Amino acid sequence: MALQQSVVPIHWGYFLALEDDLYTLARYVEFSPANYETYSIEIARLLLSACAEVDSILKQLVEKVGSNERARNIVDYFDPVTSYSDKFVPFRMAIPRHGLELHPWIDWKRDQPPAWWSAHNNVKHHRHSRFDQATLKHCLNAMAGLLVAVLHLHADEASNGTLVGLPKLFTVPPDMGGGQRWAELGHVQLFYLRDDENPMRRMGGQPA
Repeated sequence: MALQQSVVPIHWGYFLALEDDLYTLARYVEFSPANYETYSIEIARLLLSACAEVDSILKQLVEKVGSNERARNIVDYFDPVTSYSDKFVPFRMAIPRHGLELHPWIDWKRDQPPAWWSAHNNVKHHRHSRFDQATLKHCLNAMAGLLVAVLHLHADEASNGTLVGLPKLFTVPPDMGGGQRWAELGHVQLFYLRDDENPMRRMGGQPA
C-alpha cells in the first residue's frame, strides 16, 4: 500500500511533546508561587531541552529574516528577531488552568539574555554547582519562550490553519494574534503575526 505524507513542522511536534511532559509534571509539582524555586532532574531536563530547541529555532528565524549578520548566540539573535516582529519581546502567554500569565522574553535585551536562558546556561555548563537554578519558574518561562519562537517560525502555517494539534496547558491570547479552530485536519493552532493579516481583527472581533 502506498503512503503519502505532507510536510509536518517538526518543531511544532517537538514543542507539543515537551509540553506534554510539562503537563505530566503538573500532577506532582503544583504551579504556584510556593514551588517556583523547586528544582529537580525532570525540571532540569525540560529546561535544557526547551532552550536547546529555542536556540535551533531562532537560528532558523534569523535565516528566514534574511539577516546578513553572523548570528551565533542569543545576543546575536536580538536585532534580526526584533526587527522581524515587534511583538516578540513583549509577547504574553497564558496557562489558564493554573491562572498564570507569562512574559518570557520581556527582559531580553541586545546585551542581556532572559533570566531563564542564563539559568539554562548555568545548569548546562556548571551543573555541579548551579543545579539549583533548574527551577520550575525558569522551566515555565523557557517553555513559554519556546512557544513564542515556534509560532514566529511557523507563522505561515499557523495563519493558514495547518498547524495541527493544540497545547494542553498554554493558550495564545487573542490580542497576541492567537486562536484555535476545528478544521478538516483536526484542531489547529492559529497565530497571526500582523494584525492586518488577522481576519477577525479586520472585522472587529477575535479569532475563533
